[in-house]
Amino acid sequence: MTFEGVVTNGQIILHEAPPLTEGTRVRVEIQDQPPRRAASPLGEMLLKHAGKAVALPEDAADQHDRDLYGTAKR
Repeated sequence: MTFEGVVTNGQIILHEAPPLTEGTRVRVEIQDQPPRRAASPLGEMLLKHAGKAVALPEDAADQHDRDLYGTAKR
């Protein structure tokens, strides 16, 4: 027997309910996978630097205008 379906939120959803009894052992064979979207060249370049900043103040994310442009602290 062959049944078709898709994976949704980590669960296999069959297109039609199979006439199988509870506890029946099955084997899942992957037919095709959607193509992975390639990261843009800019995204790849930026990811090389992710998480490498050191010695930043703890509130740097909240106060980036202060640090970049010298505005008053919020």
